[in-house]
Amino acid sequence: MMPSTRAAALAGAFFLSGSLFDTAVAQDTEHLAKQLSNPVASLISVPFQFNYDSGFGPNDGDKSYVNIQPVIPFSLNENWNVISRTILPVIWQNDIAGSSGYQFGLGDITQSFFFSPKNPGPGGIIWGAGPVFLVPTATDDLLGGEKWGAGPTGVALKQAGPWTVGILANHIWSFAGDDNRSDISSTFLQPFVSYTTKDAWTFGINTESTYNWETEEWSVPINFTVAKLVTLGKQPVSFTVGARYWAESPESGPDGWGFRGVVTFLFPK
Repeated sequence: MMPSTRAAALAGAFFLSGSLFDTAVAQDTEHLAKQLSNPVASLISVPFQFNYDSGFGPNDGDKSYVNIQPVIPFSLNENWNVISRTILPVIWQNDIAGSSGYQFGLGDITQSFFFSPKNPGPGGIIWGAGPVFLVPTATDDLLGGEKWGAGPTGVALKQAGPWTVGILANHIWSFAGDDNRSDISSTFLQPFVSYTTKDAWTFGINTESTYNWETEEWSVPINFTVAKLVTLGKQPVSFTVGARYWAESPESGPDGWGFRGVVTFLFPK
């Protein structure tokens, strides 16, 4: 082989290998982005979810909070996983209950455990079910309910091509805590739809609706989000921005539009 021919062949092999590598990386990031749309994926992730809402109470109070939400899967055996999902809110709020002033601190922890088959069921349905617990960790009376709670939780979804469609739900009853605080009987419903592109953009819409059986009031925020999965060095990170519209809320609750931003660190196996 002539030198120029050998050089051309080597250059062609180099660019082909680079192209194959880029394709593999793109497929991997697309797969990770789709896993983020699955609440019971076998993937360790740590989201930091910032939220802002306003219009609380007669003084139009406002509230900002960061939900720290580690998701950690554990393998039980060759057929089953258990997925731990924790929500720890760190809250800043002002005049949410009339002239109630400013509070900053921790809210109550919501801890869920989903027992989920490792393989999808009939029709490609992915599901998980288990218990959910409410732990009164709030550092101020106005940051939590001062009640212990528990109940069932479940999730079901289907992923087909770029689409993910599903619903997550739970119900929590209080069973102990401060007798002077209101009892809790609350249903949470989160239907969700998302579309993930081949270059790891995800466009989503969901509601995070809550029905309070004690007061017979709905809270229905509708979230519109756009996320992009990138790799910083070797660390996969997802960045999300979104807007929220309060379609329904209690008389003392938020109204109008809110904001959401999320940074999620992923730790694939």
